[in-house]
Formats: sequence, structure tokens, C-alpha cells
Amino acid sequence: MRDGSMMSAFVWLDYSERERRKMLDVVDLFREHDTRDELGVGSVRDAFADMLFPGTSTIMTRARYFLLVPWAYQRLERLRVGSREIAARARQAELNLVEPIERSDDNDGNIGKLAKTTLKRLPSSVYWQGLSVWGIRSFRGAQVQYHRSLDRYYVQLTRQGGRASERDAEHDDLISPNWHAGIVPPPDDFPKECSLSLTRSEAEYLAERIRLSPACSGSLLAELVAQRRRNDDVSFAWEHPHCAKLPPKIREILDHAQNFSEAMHGAPLLYNLILAEQAHWDEGVAKYRRSFAEWAKSLSARSRVLAHWKRERFWELVRSVNPRITGPTHEFINTWWDLALAGDAVRLRDDPAARLLIRDRERRLKKSLARIDNPRAQELWTGDSGTAQLEFRWFISQRLLGDIFDGLEAPDA
Repeated sequence: MRDGSMMSAFVWLDYSERERRKMLDVVDLFREHDTRDELGVGSVRDAFADMLFPGTSTIMTRARYFLLVPWAYQRLERLRVGSREIAARARQAELNLVEPIERSDDNDGNIGKLAKTTLKRLPSSVYWQGLSVWGIRSFRGAQVQYHRSLDRYYVQLTRQGGRASERDAEHDDLISPNWHAGIVPPPDDFPKECSLSLTRSEAEYLAERIRLSPACSGSLLAELVAQRRRNDDVSFAWEHPHCAKLPPKIREILDHAQNFSEAMHGAPLLYNLILAEQAHWDEGVAKYRRSFAEWAKSLSARSRVLAHWKRERFWELVRSVNPRITGPTHEFINTWWDLALAGDAVRLRDDPAARLLIRDRERRLKKSLARIDNPRAQELWTGDSGTAQLEFRWFISQRLLGDIFDGLEAPDA
């Protein structure tokens, strides 16, 4: 085997900021070998992640970027930087934060630390959707649309004497600020000095935004913030010690997410086992046969719960968030569940029906780029692809929550 890479290009539609953000996240995830969605279950995974941890993204790093991005744009708005210049000026403003953050006493998660001026994915792009979900960004639209809107926005402000949230009589438009009116102001030394630690007032603001944002209402993220329930030592949200005290609605969503995560985990393990066999990699074959047996054992331990799993309700919840789940995705997941929950799942390691299901699913998704039965495509396999158990952005959500809880305990008022 040898490492390889594929170059891809995507063309965006301006109005589809959510889809654009998700596709960019996918591109970044391809750089992390064990988190790839090789079998096309990401649409279901993301539906539960959005229910549990709205506004988050797998490639976020620290909570303070939820403030650094709007602070940078607000400075440019006060300077009346126009639509033609705003993208370049904003990019430079974000890049200018890299060095001050690196000099600070809290620089872990500094976006652009290594890439510096060649940084492709700016913090504003990573956090743009989340800023809206958390109620920090008032402008409704994609980042490029925001840039295009600024010239007219400045004209409207001038007509109204610089005051936003008033009606423009000539154009009959309601002039609204682009950012939440109550956003906590930046420190006096920003942007020359910048850390990724939150002050207490900043943490209180972010906690308030999560609690009050309609898009976060009823989520596990909002519940943990409201109850100040912190736990940095669990691998999955359903292992959090506060779970038993969750409101019924959140507990239901979390139960379905856990069942989905645990039942589906065997599918990517079998996928990698098949590839290891076809690559004649004895060590890998032994590794994945062992991992698959461990998965089957853990599944057996929850067989009673899974036997009473209301799958119709599962799909109802998924479609309430994403009604565009495809028929083939629905069929693949249901068929895998039928196989996995029909008895001792360890038998699926060598079951022809299970192997055919995995082979056909990859072929449907990737066409000629599918790796199974394709020695040339297998050259791009690094030996471990998509094997991480689904955790629905719990890892990054823990980090964001940890930042907020640390800030709430900070000494400043």
C-alpha cells in the first residue's frame, strides 16, 4: 500500500451556506483518516449532531472564535470598508490574529498557526453558520452575500444618521445590524493582543446566546450550558453523568443517537477488513477481525435495548431535521441493522450478504473510485478509513463547553 491524494473541485451556490459549510467540513475530514464517511451515513449522523449540538462543526477549535470573527468584522464596518474590499480586508484581519494568539498564554487551537498566509479555511468560514445558529450573527445569508450587502448597508445607515434597526422610508427596508446588538465588546488591546481564553463576561455572553437562541432550544448543548454540567473525561455524550437527569426529549434523541452509533460501527470495520484482505495485509486482517469481534460483543451487551428500538421514530427524528435522506441511504442502514441485530453479530465478518451489502454500497457511492475489488483505487487506502465510532460532534462540543465553563470561573467580572 502507499499513501495518495485526490484533488477535487466544488462550485458553490451563494444561497446555500449550510450546504457549503457541510461540504467544506467533508473536505477537511478527508485529512483525518478514521473519520471519513466511507459508507454514506453522514447525512443521518449530521442530523443528530445538529439536534444535540447545534451550531457546532467538527473543524472548530475554540469557543472564543465565536467572538473574534464578529469583532474583526465590526471593526471593518466601523471603517466603512466597502463590498469590493471587504473580503481581502477581512482575510488580512483574520490572518493578523495568528501571531498575537501564538504569543499569548493560551494558543492551543490557533487556526492558521502552521499555514499562516497560505491559510485556506479562515475562522470566519468555519464559524459562519454557527454564529447564526447561536444568535450572534443577525445577517441572514452566506458570507459572500454579507460582503455584497455592505455598500447598501452603509448607505442606509447614512440616511438614518448611523442608526440601525430603523425603517428606510425611501426603500421601505428595515435596517438591522449585521451582528447581535448586545455582543460583548472586545478588550481595549484587541486585535494587537489576543488569546483564546474567554473572560468571564465573554463566557457569560456565549452561554446566554446558547440558552436564548431559538435554534439551540431543546438541545443537549443548551441543557449542559444551563445546568453548568461539565465532564471532560467521557468519550460519548451518552456517557455523561448528567444523562439520567436530562429532559425526556433530549434523552430520547440521545438514546437514538447511541443506538445508531453502536449498531452502525461494525459496517466501517467490515469495510476495512475487506480491504485488508484484498491487500493481503495479514496484520491488518487480524486487527480488523479482532475489532469486529469486540464490536459484536459490545452490541450483544445491549441486545435487549436494541431489540425494543423504535426505528420508525428514529427515522421520524432524522427527517424532521433533514427530509432529504435518500432512499438508498435509508435502505442501506435498515438492511445493516437487520443483519446486525438478528443474532450474534460476529458472524457478519464472513457473511456473504453483509459483505455484498458493503461492496454494493461503496460502489453506488463512489462508482469507479470504489476501493473494494479495485486494486488501483486501493492504493489510496492508508489502512484505516472511517473506523471511528460516531460521536456526533461531542468531542468539539466538549472543548467549546470547557472554554465557556473555564471563562465562567475566571476572576474578571
